Amino acid sequence: MILRPEVLKLRRPSGRPANRLTAARDGTGRSPRLALTHTIRGRHLAPCHTGEILNDYWPLAHLKLATRRLELRSPNDGELSGLAQVAANGVNEPGEQPFLTPWTNLAPHERALHVMQQHWSRRGAWCVDDWALELGVFSAGQPLGMVTLKAHNYSVLREVKTESWLGREFHRQGIGTEARRALLGLAFEGLGAVTALSEVFQNNAGSQGVSSKLGYRPDGISRDVLAGRVVVSDRLRLDVSDWVRTSPVELVVTGLAKALPYFSA
Repeated sequence: MILRPEVLKLRRPSGRPANRLTAARDGTGRSPRLALTHTIRGRHLAPCHTGEILNDYWPLAHLKLATRRLELRSPNDGELSGLAQVAANGVNEPGEQPFLTPWTNLAPHERALHVMQQHWSRRGAWCVDDWALELGVFSAGQPLGMVTLKAHNYSVLREVKTESWLGREFHRQGIGTEARRALLGLAFEGLGAVTALSEVFQNNAGSQGVSSKLGYRPDGISRDVLAGRVVVSDRLRLDVSDWVRTSPVELVVTGLAKALPYFSA
């Protein structure tokens, strides 16, 4: 895994008359970004650099994991809408139920709304010891699905759990394995996790296969109630001692340094 420092440095725009949309140019005639300067009751206000504000107050917005084919990153609202549409188009085959919370069985519009509301809820509930990092999975800008790395009492336990879903048309292409391997690389090599846990329905062949490829070991079972009947999940465990480190070709992480305090790491 390669950890890259921030490579994007925004230039402050030169002075411009008030109430004008101004562009900072790079010498080639292009306009890398725009900044709005204005006045209130004759008082000049500094331009609002949205990217800089996010970097200062919510650096998780700039955390990115890049693999051979994929980019995992926190989606903006426009990208989140695209991911929600992928969910609306279908996540699993008819009759399948891959998750204990049966959101994939909702109507298409409700599935999309669930994806958006859950992302906003998890971001708003973030705590340094209890967090859920939801990242969109993209390939050449195309939204494919979402993955989640989450933890409870992380500063003490150093354990993480993973969740994921992909649009139905992106199954069986190795994307789930590649995305989860990137998440685990972040957890073990970037955040200092000692264990990754997963719970998978025994009949969920896709997720079971991903876990097996990545070296998870059996860790018992759990029993839950779904739609009035008992369902059994395999508990799976991957310890850092069994983790095969990612190579620089497999994973490049950008923006982690400023985000580390948000993980108790």
